[in-house]
Amino acid sequence: MKFFILFGPPGAGKGTQATSMKEKYRLCHLSTGELLRSEIAAGTPLGLQAKSLIEAGNLVPDEVVEGMIEAKFGATKDVDGFLLDGFPRTIAQAEALDKMLERRGEAVTSVVSIMIPDSLIGERIAHRAAIEGRADDASPEIVANRIETYHKKTEPLVDYYKAKGKYNEIDGVGSIEEVRARIFDHLDTI
Repeated sequence: MKFFILFGPPGAGKGTQATSMKEKYRLCHLSTGELLRSEIAAGTPLGLQAKSLIEAGNLVPDEVVEGMIEAKFGATKDVDGFLLDGFPRTIAQAEALDKMLERRGEAVTSVVSIMIPDSLIGERIAHRAAIEGRADDASPEIVANRIETYHKKTEPLVDYYKAKGKYNEIDGVGSIEEVRARIFDHLDTI
């Protein structure tokens, strides 16, 4: 079983590329946001716990998200691996993931980090805002905050996975097809 982690700043094309990666490599795409919404909709014990926290205006603690991910690992069949998107976001979450996979006799296979320059992030998010009508993407202040938050939260994880020899940076500049080809070139070697 393969376990890939998808990194990249807002606007890097993670969602677009995840779909192709999922199809070509028979992966279960686990987006933490989608997973939370699905668990809440299904009324699972973890979903109900998350719902009550969210409704009270609180963040969902790591243990709840980790529990949902671990449950998904155990319940998902007929795939060759998993593509984690939005998790881990902190060193503590990365360490928890390592322990979770170790219990299964597994480990992170590779971190695929789609990188684009900060100047392009703003352009892509503004384009997405225009196409999808997302007001949260239209504010330059919010975009600047997202970029800053990404750098603050991701850089420690980059170093964490580099130290383990798992980090692989993909040039995210170019057409969707060009970036996809770079990702596939990397994944085909694993």
